[in-house]
Amino acid sequence: MRVLVTGAAGFIGSTVSHQLLDRGDEVIGLDNFNDYYEVSLKEARGEKLRARSGYTEVRLSVEDRAGMDALFAAHRIDRVVHLAAQAGVRYSLENPHAYVDANLVGFMNILECCRHAQVEHLVYASSSSVYGANETLPFRVEDSVDHPVSLYAATKKANELMAHTYSHLFGLPTTGLRFFTVYGPWGRPDMALFKFTRAILAGQPVQLFNGGHHRRDFTYVTDIVSGVIGTLDQVATADPLYDPKAPNPGASNVPWRVFNIGSDRPVDLIRYLELIEEACGKKAQVESLPMQAGDVEATHADVSALNRAIGYAPKVTVEEGIPKFVDWFRDYYRL
Repeated sequence: MRVLVTGAAGFIGSTVSHQLLDRGDEVIGLDNFNDYYEVSLKEARGEKLRARSGYTEVRLSVEDRAGMDALFAAHRIDRVVHLAAQAGVRYSLENPHAYVDANLVGFMNILECCRHAQVEHLVYASSSSVYGANETLPFRVEDSVDHPVSLYAATKKANELMAHTYSHLFGLPTTGLRFFTVYGPWGRPDMALFKFTRAILAGQPVQLFNGGHHRRDFTYVTDIVSGVIGTLDQVATADPLYDPKAPNPGASNVPWRVFNIGSDRPVDLIRYLELIEEACGKKAQVESLPMQAGDVEATHADVSALNRAIGYAPKVTVEEGIPKFVDWFRDYYRL
């Protein structure tokens, strides 16, 4: 297939692109290489992809409507993995317009382009943050997601609603994946694992919010990517059991689906930090800070729906995954 991967120089996008290339697909990798975090890391990911046969790089923002129209006109695209977005819960409190531009306007452009190009299947990134103020664990796709606690979460919930509209009106098959906390080599510098590792190895304080009493469904990147590609291969269809008189928030009578994609093995942040210390061979200097606005105390993915759909079964534990990241970090930064 010829697959458009947006956010291809990102953490998950680059790994998805490599896996698609490994199996013989063509990949058009779109990214705007913005400076939300260090551009050099995105450039390094992009360089590895550009060296591969079957990969075409496009430097473009999804909110550029004319540019997106031109891209779809120039390439016959079979399927789309849409991962480009303005990420980060905390940053959405500082720069909300970036989320409207990338996550709402950009997603609108993706939907319109997919519709007119008759794309076979659109798989897009939603987020565990849509569960917001829900405190019933584990989070299930059948749960209500009507109480977001950050603008970032609200834009991801809006994406699911926008996708449903296009599935209903135009028959566009769409699948939203609610990512839980993803970690691993080539990860994002704004995520806890990267921050903690960098601080510990540099002998600087680790900022631990909420006294480290957060609990997160940390998921290794290769497990995530297996779920993304498995979902891409199974085109969304209407749920024959859906009852509009007793609507299920996680299903529909049109070709629209949403799934949790996580590990189903939540870990206390304190334990996560201990494992990073072990992998680094060094104790952390901890600076304890209060819980931040827009944050939630715990996440836990019920992945049973994705397991039923594609046999999704995450394999890598944090005990295995964290040392792999620390090894990559030392190698990448030549420590």
